[in-house]
Amino acid sequence: MFNGVFKKTSYIAIDRDDKDAGKEPSIPDGLWEKCPVCKKAVYTEDLRNNYKTCTKCGHHFRLTSKERIEMLADEGTFEEWDQEMPDVNPLDFEGYIEKVKIMQEKTDEQEAVLTGKCKINGYDCGVAVCDSNFMMGSMGYVVGEKITRMVEKATAQRIPVVIFTCSGGARMQEGMVSLMQMAKTSQALKKHSDAGLLYITVLTDPTTGGVTASFAMLGDIILAEPGALVGFAGPRVIEQTIGQKLPEGFQRAEFLLKKGFVDLIVERDEMKSTISDILRLHSNGKVTLKSADYYHGRNVVSDVRNKNAKEKTAWDRVKISRDSKRSTGFDYIKCIFKDFVEFHGDRYYGDDGAVIGGIASIAGKNVTVIAQQKGKNLKENQYRNFGMPNPEGYRKALRLMKQAEKFNRPIICFVDTPGAFCGIEAEERGQGQAIANNLYEMSSLRVPIVTIMIGEGGSGGALALAVANEVWMLENATYSILSPEGFASILWKDSRRAEEAAKVMKITAKDLYQLKIIDKIIPEYKPSTDDNIQQISGYIKNNLKEFLSKYENVDADTIVNNRYNRFRNY
Repeated sequence: MFNGVFKKTSYIAIDRDDKDAGKEPSIPDGLWEKCPVCKKAVYTEDLRNNYKTCTKCGHHFRLTSKERIEMLADEGTFEEWDQEMPDVNPLDFEGYIEKVKIMQEKTDEQEAVLTGKCKINGYDCGVAVCDSNFMMGSMGYVVGEKITRMVEKATAQRIPVVIFTCSGGARMQEGMVSLMQMAKTSQALKKHSDAGLLYITVLTDPTTGGVTASFAMLGDIILAEPGALVGFAGPRVIEQTIGQKLPEGFQRAEFLLKKGFVDLIVERDEMKSTISDILRLHSNGKVTLKSADYYHGRNVVSDVRNKNAKEKTAWDRVKISRDSKRSTGFDYIKCIFKDFVEFHGDRYYGDDGAVIGGIASIAGKNVTVIAQQKGKNLKENQYRNFGMPNPEGYRKALRLMKQAEKFNRPIICFVDTPGAFCGIEAEERGQGQAIANNLYEMSSLRVPIVTIMIGEGGSGGALALAVANEVWMLENATYSILSPEGFASILWKDSRRAEEAAKVMKITAKDLYQLKIIDKIIPEYKPSTDDNIQQISGYIKNNLKEFLSKYENVDADTIVNNRYNRFRNY
């Protein structure tokens, strides 16, 4: 292992001989390295001090397993497991053992993966690091066995697992024995998951073939380094098969993020802190709330409102709920929670900007937070689809909810949507099925759920995040079977009667509280905007603390039954 320490520097290296700019550099051994992306020479010391990231273009050079451990593990904490394992040649493949011996001497490693246990900013975890320098990180019996043993030991010790993938896939020289490692490693990870333990995958360049189709894509949370090539079939194979040139950026980490298969892309110098943040937010801290930590009563803020203020009509509240200046889900997340880490993607099709979600903490308790998100200008609204989720948005939300159940985290949802997106693509990808599946699965989640209506609560698109133990509403939010315009159009064949429809539909917080559809009204002395969100967020935060305290010691069966009965009684 290296004696030095990788460290991010604040300067950018420059070519040492500018008079030769534009010429192909002649690179002396050991002094310079040529970046494979920008083709420029980088001073080796600068590269080393920059976490082996090109100081010119940001390209992430490939690391050895020992370099990766040095960057990741707290100093002196790495304990290697299963270092010495016998070489195998199940097919009696000619020259295979000899090639393995050559690679062992060349790399000073026994195989293409390094496994063990370490601390990451104080948090214990099992770790495996694939090494592309050893037969392109390919997975044969020894690699599969080492990873499986590491996961089994981590399960026995009840610690998280972190695996850095870097591989060309299955090892051809071992044939079907190599293929079986895909199933073996996956089985071990399933047992680890069933034990309620965290698995973080970090995809690095390249991750392909049987490794992608097994342990690489099974993480509870999947991170990736920028620009990493990740795919089942390699680009050259695909091009040869279909006879087409692949688009720019195909199968790169950024492509996978857009397509919903990666939670976060993390720069190398931020990797250790990001992983440790995730480990901390999955630690089993218990919340202890004293009575002074929150205040009681539903109308603390409204007690000081102007008693002579004119009561708003239902249509007034519809217009307020749609106001572009109204506080959004992300605004509340920033004000109420600490350490929010956003995750992306539904693991099937894409990442929907109309739904955000991740993990955070409040009053010492780790929670999962999900919000429907509108934009505040045209550009934001185009990305957020004006707060109208596609099927992948609902599937992302459900993925995060199931993850919360696994780790026993309460779920907090913020609803603000005109409704689920109605478009050709949404129907093709199963909009109705996605919403129905949320209703079905949320009914039996074994952790407490609270949903807060903060703006528009439009039809099934809102209900898909509102099968909760408690539903709260901001005073100027709405929750309806359909928009007033749609209601008037269907029943009266005249959408111009929307204001009249809003009144008869009973869609305001006051109406719905009387109907026992919601459990709590969050008062707004003034409509929620950037000017007063801190005041409203403070009220919500204190009520959330009370909610968490209320459900702290309630068993899972009671939580599920209470939710069932809440909707059964309608």
